[in-house]
Amino acid sequence: MRKTVLALSALLAAASVHATDFARHPDNKAQTVPAKAQVQVINFWAAWCAPCRKEMPDMSKWYASKGKKQKVFMTGIALDTSENISKFLQTTPVSYPIWRYTGKDSRNLMKSYGNKVGALPYTVVRAPKCGHEEPIIGELTAARLDQAVSKAQNACKGKKA
Repeated sequence: MRKTVLALSALLAAASVHATDFARHPDNKAQTVPAKAQVQVINFWAAWCAPCRKEMPDMSKWYASKGKKQKVFMTGIALDTSENISKFLQTTPVSYPIWRYTGKDSRNLMKSYGNKVGALPYTVVRAPKCGHEEPIIGELTAARLDQAVSKAQNACKGKKA
């Protein structure tokens, strides 16, 4: 029991450290991942990452056509400068919110979201209500995203919060 309490305390402490390390692009308003969202899709990317740039139009189309309707919370967390983000989004606009990581240790941030190797692009699909979490390293297609979101939604069916 004591180990469980200590583990939960450490997890909550880590989450609170990161709560203020996100700023919505381009207005720099502080952001937090909504804990009440049934399904969360969090994509880590950078403008210099070719696979990241390649997957974003497909992810944007998926979010515009399915994500909003399914009430999926989705954000792209950029591990890059505001200038690089703005330049990229001018040529490749997306339908989901883009946040910028403002902290100092992006590797540690990604580890806290399940990315042990620190590779980009990295997406995690979570259903916090039932503890489901699916890490996806590498380029993501709309079909793969659809599959991961369905899996997260189904994981919580019949489970009480």
